[in-house]
Amino acid sequence: MLSPKKVKFRKAFKGRLKGCSQVGNALSSGDFALKATCCGKLTSQQIEAARIALNRTMKRGGQVLIRIFPDKPISKKPAETRMGSGKGNPEYWVAQIYPGRILYEIAGVSEDVAVKALTLAGNKLPVETVVINRKHTL
Repeated sequence: MLSPKKVKFRKAFKGRLKGCSQVGNALSSGDFALKATCCGKLTSQQIEAARIALNRTMKRGGQVLIRIFPDKPISKKPAETRMGSGKGNPEYWVAQIYPGRILYEIAGVSEDVAVKALTLAGNKLPVETVVINRKHTL
């Protein structure tokens, strides 16, 4: 699973997701991409599940580029613990997603295979997505 090797602070504030993506909203090296259309949080397990779906659908033919990384810790208190006594320990990592963010890019496969693979990968994720290519949205 994806997780940072080292962080400045072990626990993070919750924060709010609002606004649109200012970075990572254009294709960089792929021909087709999966783009988020709403806000959300993706865990490292969800990112990995979508990546596996992409590779299996493409039969490892093309190249997959993951454009997001889970760098925010989510803490959780143990079950049946009374209130108080501080914040819980970090349990898993999430990537914060804003509308317009490119999640995955694909290169080296035909259009029908790319659309099918990206659609299947989008079904694994809790955010709404759309498949785009270099010219326009498909």
